[in-house]
Amino acid sequence: MLVFILRRLIQSVVVIFLVSILVFIGVFSIGNPADILIPAEASQMERDAAIKSLGLDKPMYEQYFIFLSNAMKGDLGRSFVFNQPTISLITARMPATLELAFCALFLSLVIGIPLGMIAGYKANSLLDRTIMTGSILGFSAPTFWTAILLIMVFAVGLHWLPPSGRGQLGKILGITTSLATWDGIRHLVLPVTSLSLFKISLVTRLTRSGIRETLPMDFVKYARAKGLRKSRIVFVHVFRNVLIPIVTVVGMELGSLIAFGVVTETIYAWPGTGKLLIDSITRLDRPMIVAWLMITVMLFIVINLVVDLSYSLIDPRIRLQRKKS
Repeated sequence: MLVFILRRLIQSVVVIFLVSILVFIGVFSIGNPADILIPAEASQMERDAAIKSLGLDKPMYEQYFIFLSNAMKGDLGRSFVFNQPTISLITARMPATLELAFCALFLSLVIGIPLGMIAGYKANSLLDRTIMTGSILGFSAPTFWTAILLIMVFAVGLHWLPPSGRGQLGKILGITTSLATWDGIRHLVLPVTSLSLFKISLVTRLTRSGIRETLPMDFVKYARAKGLRKSRIVFVHVFRNVLIPIVTVVGMELGSLIAFGVVTETIYAWPGTGKLLIDSITRLDRPMIVAWLMITVMLFIVINLVVDLSYSLIDPRIRLQRKKS
């Protein structure tokens, strides 16, 4: 196991290095921040001084090596717009993004797994066809369209829920969260629902497919022959085999919820990292964009590692195979 972790860490360092080059080149090629950050009425002397202070007077390769040197010390640069360390700005917004992502993931698991198990165990029934039709709708509806529709119905039309913002915060076990207050929960409902619809559909179809593939296997027939209860066969023997693909996909989807909830955060004015990224792009805040992308890549790497390690807890056979290798 230790060898596996070390191998993955080395691979992660290589991936981060290559991604940093691609990200830096991509961001460097988009516009000139000086045209946005420096007022048009500024003199040429003031303009040159500002460009020098921002480090924009250096060639791209030199800017990259400065960034790489600072990044190895834990410094991803200072924001052009806010004049603060990018890491502190991102970490200040990250709790709101994590809250939204984990709530959406929790909702997708709580709803998607039971629906998938019902559909898989009662395949080709009316209930199965109804669930699968609903999952197709969840796949097909764009996130921005769903978000706007939810706002129009539940915020504008019925006045049941607030249309934007994070709401009042409170503390649970020392953690500041919207879940600690009723107002915060009301503000969470619409963005979480909008963000989780696609994931619910994905988990439902994945679970159904796993149930259908596992039920005809020999060990399930043997369990039935032993006279085990249907509930024990489904929830213990069958579901354990279904968990591995679910964990794989859900792990990656958690990364996508954290990284790509930009549309949802923008529509609902959710004060997370996604909205911070959009604001940084409109202002060509290069250090902020690069820092956000690098932190996002590292999140994906960490999540992927945790998913791989969790396999050995779900299925002991995977742990034995790693020992042999």
